[in-house]
Amino acid sequence: GDATLVLPPTNITDYQKARVRDAGKKIAERLNITGPVNIQFVAKGADVMCIETNLRASRSFPFVSKTMGVDFIEAATKAMVDHETDSMNLPNIDDKPDLSYVGVKAPMFSFTRLRGADPVLGVEMASTGEVACFGANKEEAFLKSLLSTGFKMPEKNILVSVQDSLADEFCHSAYQLHDLGYVLHATPKTATVLEKNGIPCVTLNYPTEKAEPNVSTYIKEGKIDMTINIPTHESDRLEDNYEMRRTTVDFGVPLLTNIQLVKVFADAAKMKQQGELLGLSPKSLFQHYQEEKVSEAWTGESEFH
Repeated sequence: GDATLVLPPTNITDYQKARVRDAGKKIAERLNITGPVNIQFVAKGADVMCIETNLRASRSFPFVSKTMGVDFIEAATKAMVDHETDSMNLPNIDDKPDLSYVGVKAPMFSFTRLRGADPVLGVEMASTGEVACFGANKEEAFLKSLLSTGFKMPEKNILVSVQDSLADEFCHSAYQLHDLGYVLHATPKTATVLEKNGIPCVTLNYPTEKAEPNVSTYIKEGKIDMTINIPTHESDRLEDNYEMRRTTVDFGVPLLTNIQLVKVFADAAKMKQQGELLGLSPKSLFQHYQEEKVSEAWTGESEFH
C-alpha cells in the first residue's frame, strides 16, 4: 500500500521486534532465500503475524540502505551470484540499529491529475512517487517528508470528519490541534463527540445536505486550510466522505485520511510551534546550486557532475 515508513521503528516494542526477527530468520531459512525479500508483518497486542512474503526488492529497499548506511543492493547482488560479502561489514539480523537520526519515507500522489479518483489510502498502491527525509527524531523527519511532498502547514482552519468508532481516539489529537490555536470545523456527528469532550468546534453541514454553512462551500471559498477525513469500513456516509476528500484535493487543500498520520502530525505541529524542529524549509535544486560554493561542488578538476 502507500504506507509512511519510519526507520528505526519507534512505535513497536522490543518483544514485537524480537518476534519479527525470529520469524524473518525462519521464513528465509525455510524458503531457502538468497537475495532480497520483502516480508510484511502485522502486530497487535501479543500477536505478530506474517501477512505477506515477496521474493523481490521492494520500494523500501534503497531507503533502508540509505538510512542504515549499508549498500544492501550490492550485498544482495553479490549473494545471488555466490560472491563473498564478508568485507562489507553487513549488520546481523539480531543487531539493533545505533543511529543518531530517524528516516521517514512518505508517498506522493497525483490525485489532482486523476479526475474523479478517490484520494483515500488503502492496501492498493496509489502513490506515483516517494520522498525520504532525515531528522533528529520521528516528528522532525515526518514533517520534513510531508512538506517535501508539497503539503502546506495549515494556517488557521482545519476541517475534521471522523468515523464514529475512531472519534474518541481522535479527540486527543483534536484537542492538541485546538490547543495550538487551530480552529476546528467538524461535520455534525464528529462535532457532537468533540463538544461532548469539551473541544470547541464550528459545525458544518455535510456536502449532500446543501444547507449552509456547508463543508463544500467552505473548502471552495478557501476557508479551510487542511482536511482530516478518516473513514473506515463502517462508514455509511460514503458519498459525503468522497465529496469532502475530492473537493479538498481539487482545491489544493492538504488532506490526511489516516489516524496514525494525524497523531504524528499533531505531535510534530506542537514541536514545530515550540521551535524544537530544524530544517523544515525545503530548497529547490536550483536554489541549492545558487547558494553552493564552487569549493563545495567540485572535488577535482577532472570530476564529472
